[in-house]
Amino acid sequence: MKIAIGSDHGGFDMKEAVIAHLKEMGHEVEDMGCYEKKSCDYPQYGRAVANAVARGQCERGIVICTTGIGISIVANKVKGIRAGLCSDTTAAFLTRSHNDANVLAMGAGMIGMNVALDIVDTFLKTEFSNEEKHIRRIAAIEE
Repeated sequence: MKIAIGSDHGGFDMKEAVIAHLKEMGHEVEDMGCYEKKSCDYPQYGRAVANAVARGQCERGIVICTTGIGISIVANKVKGIRAGLCSDTTAAFLTRSHNDANVLAMGAGMIGMNVALDIVDTFLKTEFSNEEKHIRRIAAIEE
């Protein structure tokens, strides 16, 4: 799977660890920045990931900032993106199976590295349920 990933300086270390994990699993990774720990603004990186997914350049996206909140808000501004902010594997499972989320958001200051990698694994392996009620709700979101 081709995955776009981006973070600000607050999520940089987690982004680097997630990239290594994804490559170890055999995924192709498109790193949309940031590329150093120097203070920067998350909107450009969240938008870059969301655009890559919305345009079909990547199948899924992962965005990371200190809380995950700001960067998830940015990603969700892009038409066709359903970004879910997850701090545990249950949320990751449900955001995929119920919401068919195509972007995962995480807060590097909110969760530890082991939990983050488990969330990533759950997000990537969980399929959308295709239940009628979830299809209907996603259609309403898209309107």
